[in-house]
Amino acid sequence: MIIGFLFMWLITAFGLWIVTLLVPGVRARSTGGLLTAALVLGLVNAFIRPLLWLLTLPLTVLTFGLFALVINAFTIWLTAAMVRDFEVRDFASAFLAALIMALLGVLGFIFLALTMGEVHWIYMGPMNPQQGTYL
Repeated sequence: MIIGFLFMWLITAFGLWIVTLLVPGVRARSTGGLLTAALVLGLVNAFIRPLLWLLTLPLTVLTFGLFALVINAFTIWLTAAMVRDFEVRDFASAFLAALIMALLGVLGFIFLALTMGEVHWIYMGPMNPQQGTYL
């Protein structure tokens, strides 16, 4: 579990580094700031983003999921507000950063699918001891 957490943290930091190279309004003052921003972004995505998704679900459905980019931009903007060494100039820069991060995620998923074969996301719930099956 800790290996997976560290891997995702480093992948997020790498994505943010790519964003700082491509988007003029996004800047990390140091490597530590970039790593801290990746950690904070992961925590924001774990705890705040699900609530935002729930509150904006009708708008997300009406825009065929495109409003999710606005939510992701807000999480990047919020991360910049919390991390001193990570700066996002304006919401447009955060939106472009969210778009690039989404594209990097899609490219990463395609890379995994090409190198590892099929990629399946499986959740195994608790086991039912009477039936020997998963709930």
